[in-house]
Amino acid sequence: MRRLYFTLPDISTAATVVDELLLKRIASNRVHVLAKTGTALGDLPEASLFQKSDFIPAVERGLAVGGITGLIAGAVIVGLPPAGLSLGGGVILSAGLAGASIGAWVSSMIGVDVPNSQIHQFEQAIEAGEILMMVDIPKARVAEIEALVYSHHPNASAGGTEPHIPAFP
Repeated sequence: MRRLYFTLPDISTAATVVDELLLKRIASNRVHVLAKTGTALGDLPEASLFQKSDFIPAVERGLAVGGITGLIAGAVIVGLPPAGLSLGGGVILSAGLAGASIGAWVSSMIGVDVPNSQIHQFEQAIEAGEILMMVDIPKARVAEIEALVYSHHPNASAGGTEPHIPAFP
């Protein structure tokens, strides 16, 4: 999946783009709209916490760092067992899983409070009243959807593409 970013001048243009995306069989849960605080979005699909924060990248980093830390701790425990205990490889696996779980949990709590780093470049446009639209689509459809939006709406501004979006949020 790829996330396309583009800004639109107003709510009515954003609603038209959403309708066009729906006609192109882009599910409404793959379209996210972000506007200035206090802007009434009507039926537009508002960006959730997953799109507004760095939650997903934080969880990914927490899984990796916590898992590696847990594996190292498990290896140390197996290498230097407490007196009278014989420990096997299951301890390493268990410690790795525990570390990954704790790392993901802790980093997710931090990531929820950190604004999405990709949205930072659009803050001025959003504060000026423009609408940021994020569309999660398969990589193969990026050119098709970009052409659709920019050919029908020349006042839309390109915001680029985020290289990888997990399929689950």
